[in-house]
Amino acid sequence: MTQSNNVTEFLLMGLTQDRNGQKVLFVMFLLMYILTMVGNLLIVVTVIASPSLDSPMYFFLVSLSLMDALFSTAISPKLIIDLLYDKKTISFPVCMGQLFVEHFFGGVEVFLLVMMAYDRYVAICKPLHYLAIMNQQICILLLLVAWAGALAHSVVQFVFVYTLPFCGPNVIDHFICDMYPLLELACTDTYFIGLTVVANSGAICMVIFILLLISYAIILNSLKTHSKEGRRKALSTCSSHMTVVVLFFVPCIFMYVRPLSNFPVDKFMTVFYTVITPMLNPLIYTLRNSEMKSSMEKIWCEKFKDRIKMSLYKTG
Repeated sequence: MTQSNNVTEFLLMGLTQDRNGQKVLFVMFLLMYILTMVGNLLIVVTVIASPSLDSPMYFFLVSLSLMDALFSTAISPKLIIDLLYDKKTISFPVCMGQLFVEHFFGGVEVFLLVMMAYDRYVAICKPLHYLAIMNQQICILLLLVAWAGALAHSVVQFVFVYTLPFCGPNVIDHFICDMYPLLELACTDTYFIGLTVVANSGAICMVIFILLLISYAIILNSLKTHSKEGRRKALSTCSSHMTVVVLFFVPCIFMYVRPLSNFPVDKFMTVFYTVITPMLNPLIYTLRNSEMKSSMEKIWCEKFKDRIKMSLYKTG
């Protein structure tokens, strides 16, 4: 904490002040968090346990699922616990930690979605060179680049806020510590820092979203030369990716591609990309992916059969 700070903790307003509403939200968000963890970890276990899913696409999918689980864990537990209390406080160090972790895992997700789009581009547009281009070393290197890019992004966000003077008030009209709500509480002019947020988070979201749309347009255009079955399989995979891209990027663009300001709808938009999207990703990737569905059925049905056989053996 900097010496110019008089604030040792922040008071979070949360999503609602209504006690009955908080009870409903507690149950809802608890179930959503459980589904998020189960769904994403199920994908991780299935891919690791299935030799047929040993490809770059599933390597990145496992990485994305782990990021979704970690990203959700950085937000949801605190949100869920706070719904049980009237006074929702968060210490200055924990607030700064949440800000850093939120932007780090969110940044990794952004770059992973780019890697996944590149993987699909190579697989569909350059199928004969796919294994040579997307070898294991390249996949690991791309993953390290995603982590490095996210680290650089989150460090910039963290340093800007951490060095600001907070002398009161300390009430954050939000359920998490994020850039714009914190900038409004600083005891100094934050106009320039607000512009850097737009240039950092906003530009990253906007530029990458446009590049992803262009890349998928190129991929879809190249499908004209593929067979009917090839087009169907490629469209199924690409539509899953594009759905996830839209669900993640549209709320982020709304939040960060604008001058320093806070709106009541910001809380809902933040819930969408921090809580709802990580929960939906496993459903989107499994329901539209025949290989993933068949692998899950094979693994878990075999485990279920083994359990039954073991039970019958013990009772017999």
